[in-house]
Amino acid sequence: MGVQFGSFDSICQTAALVICPLIGSSQGIEPTCYSRNVEFSGTLIFQPATCAIHIVAIIMTAIMIFHIRSKYTAVGRKEILMFFYLYAIIELLALFLDSGVIPTANVSYPYFAAAYTGFVAAAYVALLINGFVGFQFAEDGTPVSLWLLRIAILVVFGVSFFVAIATFKNVASFSYTKPIGLWIIYILWPLVCVVIYTVSQLILVLRTLEDRWPIGDIVFGAAFFTVAQVLLFAFSVTICNAIKHYIDGLFFFTLCMLLSVMMVYKYWDSITREDLEFSVGSKATVWEVKDPLLAGGYDYEDDATSNYHGGGNTASLVGGVSGKQLYGNVGQGRSYPPPMERY
Repeated sequence: MGVQFGSFDSICQTAALVICPLIGSSQGIEPTCYSRNVEFSGTLIFQPATCAIHIVAIIMTAIMIFHIRSKYTAVGRKEILMFFYLYAIIELLALFLDSGVIPTANVSYPYFAAAYTGFVAAAYVALLINGFVGFQFAEDGTPVSLWLLRIAILVVFGVSFFVAIATFKNVASFSYTKPIGLWIIYILWPLVCVVIYTVSQLILVLRTLEDRWPIGDIVFGAAFFTVAQVLLFAFSVTICNAIKHYIDGLFFFTLCMLLSVMMVYKYWDSITREDLEFSVGSKATVWEVKDPLLAGGYDYEDDATSNYHGGGNTASLVGGVSGKQLYGNVGQGRSYPPPMERY
């Protein structure tokens, strides 16, 4: 399959993308081979196997978000959460668009497809900015860092949504017969963001970390992303014909993209360590009492001598002087227990 700059003709003939029914011509571009449909309660469900992967992706993303939120003091926690929130929204929209729950003939379909395009572009810019959080150009978690990320996401989403809906509706000098702007957003922009993120993280690991194991997470994530693109844009028709239309390249694309996102989480988790001293909601620390007066008479050899009293007598937690030190010297007029005549 040859990919021509600015043209979705060969791409949509191979892969059943969300935007394909809205570009190329008034009837869209139909793929050569696509997954067969199933009927569920009188409703036709398109891409059933791919929809199952979308559901799994939403569940896995919720689990990853839960674990990220539990690491209260990890570096870049709030920034990376934005990426996973966007990915969850993308998978939810893809579930409705790929399955045909929102039919392509429905008047709302172009707007949902444009929103899907905008969220995809926004997710990649979130990933791109997260790639520079570790370099501490702005302190992570601060309003400067968070609002820079939020503004970038809003701007990219707004521009992508406008370009997509203008292309679908043939307005503002955009045309669905020549969707060059949409091609840049949908095909070129994700590739640029992934390359920059991968290179920046390799530099970060090699320059600042002693552990080299996170490089494996980066390599696997980039490999899954590459395999996803190849299977979708090069071998979708071959897969579809070989498996008798039960699944196509979109199934493997969605699965590999999920694995790639999971490797992003695995990489972030491997390079961040929570500061347990300031963490909130973590397991309570088990304190070991080593004072003989409070430990029920058990003697601990590793704490038998006080730092402030060199006579070998143990110190009390209250006041710094134990009863043994105060009353142990009978010859000096003090004994324990005190004589009754004093009272």
